[in-house]
Amino acid sequence: MRRFLREHSLTLVFAGLFLAALVGQLFTGNADYNERQAALGQPLLTLGSYLVSADFLVDVVENWQSEYLQFFLYVWATVWLVQRGSPESKPADKAGPETAEEQQLGRHTTESSPRWARAGGWRTSVYSKSLGLAMLALFLFSWTMQWIAGCFANNSDPLAEKVGLFEYFLSADFWNRSLQNWQSEYLAIASMAILSVYLRQRGSPESKPVGAPHSVSDRSG
Repeated sequence: MRRFLREHSLTLVFAGLFLAALVGQLFTGNADYNERQAALGQPLLTLGSYLVSADFLVDVVENWQSEYLQFFLYVWATVWLVQRGSPESKPADKAGPETAEEQQLGRHTTESSPRWARAGGWRTSVYSKSLGLAMLALFLFSWTMQWIAGCFANNSDPLAEKVGLFEYFLSADFWNRSLQNWQSEYLAIASMAILSVYLRQRGSPESKPVGAPHSVSDRSG
């Protein structure tokens, strides 16, 4: 058990932080919602009712979709786009999908390679893009949930005009919720790419060695 916890500590710690933050959001979101309801003379919601409400769901998934969008774009963009000197980037001469040898495909696979990497054909083609596709699917799912939950939350507001799903998709509220999250993700990616050229974090795989030259990318030796 101790070995398992150590070898999976990164996932377990952040999963725990996620759950703690989600519970905190539930309590604070319920309190904030009830403050607004009381000011309008509307009924208050219990914690359990707020947990299954559209207001809580839309606040949760609008952040999820922007995070998965960030990872999807980063996974796909870093195939072709580079930032000289950043450990978040490949060296410029490695831009693109790389050779079969570099990716350990075809005759370069081994018995320990994943089954679909050794299978060839459409299975290897799909598997070679599976991380980006998974992030895209999670983004589209959470964005769709934000759209639907946002529409229900809007229509439950006594001061808001009642709209259908398509009308809400075109509404300022939906796109404001989306774009205010997207712009922060784009800024975070750009900041990490350029700051990691010049700054260091000893022992982190997201950083170059402390003494590495600024111009050296992570895989350029």
